[in-house]
Amino acid sequence: MAAPTTTDPQAPPTRNVARLTLLLAALGFFLITLDILIVNVALTTIGRELGGSTSGLQWVIDAYTLLFASLLLFAGNLSDRIGAKRAIGWGIAGFLLASVACALAPTLGALIAARAVQGATAAVMLPASMALVREAFPDARERAHALGLWAVGGAVAGAVGPVLGGALTTLDWRLVFAINLPVCVVMLVLLARVAPSQRRPSRFDPVGQVLALVTLVGLVFGLIEGGADGFGAWYVVSALVVAAAALVGFLLVQARGRSPMMPLDLFRSSGMRIALGVGFAFMVGNFGSVFVLSLYLQQHLGLSPLAAGLVFLPSAAFSIVGNVVSGTLANRFGARVPVVAGLASMVLGLAVMTVLAPSDSVLGVAVCTVLTGAGGAVAMPPATSVVLAAVPADRAGTASAVFNTFRQVGGAVAIAVFGAFLADRAHFVAGTQLSCVVAGTVILVAAVAATRIRTR
Repeated sequence: MAAPTTTDPQAPPTRNVARLTLLLAALGFFLITLDILIVNVALTTIGRELGGSTSGLQWVIDAYTLLFASLLLFAGNLSDRIGAKRAIGWGIAGFLLASVACALAPTLGALIAARAVQGATAAVMLPASMALVREAFPDARERAHALGLWAVGGAVAGAVGPVLGGALTTLDWRLVFAINLPVCVVMLVLLARVAPSQRRPSRFDPVGQVLALVTLVGLVFGLIEGGADGFGAWYVVSALVVAAAALVGFLLVQARGRSPMMPLDLFRSSGMRIALGVGFAFMVGNFGSVFVLSLYLQQHLGLSPLAAGLVFLPSAAFSIVGNVVSGTLANRFGARVPVVAGLASMVLGLAVMTVLAPSDSVLGVAVCTVLTGAGGAVAMPPATSVVLAAVPADRAGTASAVFNTFRQVGGAVAIAVFGAFLADRAHFVAGTQLSCVVAGTVILVAAVAATRIRTR
């Protein structure tokens, strides 16, 4: 019998092709994470050159994250329907063009529009990258290692994002977006070597997508504006009511529709439910703490953006190590041990910051971020493997999209809520402490739930 070739979607890829696939997926995660972080330090310069209010500059960030979170479920379905390889190819090409538009944007409005397209194409890439890892590494033990290495892409982006953004902005803020172009070209070259993906043709769920978009936009808008102007404002109340109504409609459509974008039977698995809670809590602690501590370092301690970015470098280094060793820990002890231990480390880091916040200690911030960064890096790859193990291979894209939607919503909610805690500059330290306590409590609840993950 002839050996299977990589042209057969059913055949396992060769080891070299699997490694190239993993590199492609990790670069995709790197690019997606980098463009969430690298732009922050360039906002002041962008505003000076293109003009616009503070809220306009805020939309340079929010346009990306909102479209990214809102379209992940659609993107997961797209990955399953047309194949992960084709989906990530579309995402890379779209991201490249959107990055060119960002770099050449003549006005703030044009930049915001291009950033929205970036977020949409990033959403297409993420679940497809996870599905490619699932296809390239069908063995569960090898996949655990591969997911740890895939997550290194995000950890590296977290390490270089703030510092690289500060360095490029000193030359020209447009380089912050132009740096994406060579990465996209390398990814397209690697894509040509990736094995074909299976397809699962079925109808799209346009009603579900619209309702999901309205739910998330209403929720994020209501939380952000409520934190700034008060939750009694009529437009804040209206946004949250619309979000709640759209959520109810979305769940009814998913329960009764023929081709739901988020099949509710995915939630029958206890492992899936626990992993979704872990992903949500991780982003509350990770993105929430980075947001709070960045403001603490700059607005309270008076550090420059570049100096503040350097404080996070030790955490990024430990995060890379944590991602690398997480697969070994999961294979030896099962997913439960690294998930619970990693979340416990995050809780400890937030507790340290709660105690040390009044001392104005940069070292305290560094210790906190090392514990939270390393702990999250150890916990998340095994949690991701729990998600992928809970579904058949042909639903990996949909499952990963649901997982990452929960993660992004957790980050968005944390930033909106913690921003309200920090609004009063006279009580900035107290707001920092309250943010750390809330984040630590959410993660602790997730850690307790994670003790019920099956060890094998």
